[in-house]
Amino acid sequence: MAETPGRITLWGIEVFLATAQEGAISAAARRLGASPSAVSQQLSNLEAAIGATLLDRSARPATLTAAGEIFLRRAQSILNEATLARAELASADLSALTRFRLGMIEDFDAEVTPRLLVGMAEELTRCQFLLETGASHHLFELLDMRALDVVVAADTGFRADWAEVHPLMQEPFLAAVPRGRVDPAGPLLPRIGDLPFIQYTERHHMGRQIAAHLAEHDLRLSPRFQLDSYHAIMAMIADGQGWSILTPLGYLAARRFHEKVALMPLPVAPLTRTITLTARRDMLQDLPAAMVARLGPLLDERVVAPAVAEYPWIGESLKLL
Repeated sequence: MAETPGRITLWGIEVFLATAQEGAISAAARRLGASPSAVSQQLSNLEAAIGATLLDRSARPATLTAAGEIFLRRAQSILNEATLARAELASADLSALTRFRLGMIEDFDAEVTPRLLVGMAEELTRCQFLLETGASHHLFELLDMRALDVVVAADTGFRADWAEVHPLMQEPFLAAVPRGRVDPAGPLLPRIGDLPFIQYTERHHMGRQIAAHLAEHDLRLSPRFQLDSYHAIMAMIADGQGWSILTPLGYLAARRFHEKVALMPLPVAPLTRTITLTARRDMLQDLPAAMVARLGPLLDERVVAPAVAEYPWIGESLKLL
């Protein structure tokens, strides 16, 4: 099948790199096992596709133009990526996996993520791990753009035909109040008094989920502060500056404030969220399932057990799935 001019092909990139390195079309042709005319045609097609002259072929040896110097760096990266892809796809057990891009919600930064990566590194000895932490909706956007391989995040409703989704854990939303300032007996709102509400920002899915749930139950709170940091929220609560709605993960992320912050049930109907692992179906073979098996004990040890030990009454709503 004849190649259509205007398309950048891996073969064209390989021809360009060989010619740039050899300094002559004839030498590049010998190296690639192709005819000089085929090499020349590939270079012409590539230059037409890019819209710039990459090589001064009249010079002896052939030299890169300014555009060629710029494209050379990108061309080598493209060819390297293609080589890595071939190696990865050729490996039935993923032992040749050389790069793994993981997205994790910040909630897992200290307690779960380091232990997960260390365990995976022991098995994938040739792999480079690239970690992206952030809000759940941002991580799913990166997964959709193919900028990440696997995402562990709160379920935002993201669904795609290509995605495999593994539920990991369910956790409740709870009221976080200054310890000793609010009587634990009886309805929460009358006991809070004029204590300001500190809202987790609605720029993130979790904040919008909380706001929607409160509105659904006709509870209109006027937040004085909207923050996106668990540590900042917990610090303000510990200082008696307000109360908030968080999850056990948010509470555990700021352990140094535990002596001054207490968790209580929501002043409205219960609300929970689900943490999932999402990957592209059939791209990483059994690696996502293996990660789920590895994450289960970690979440139980570092999240579920400590939270339930301190607050036994949340045991039914905080659980592995």
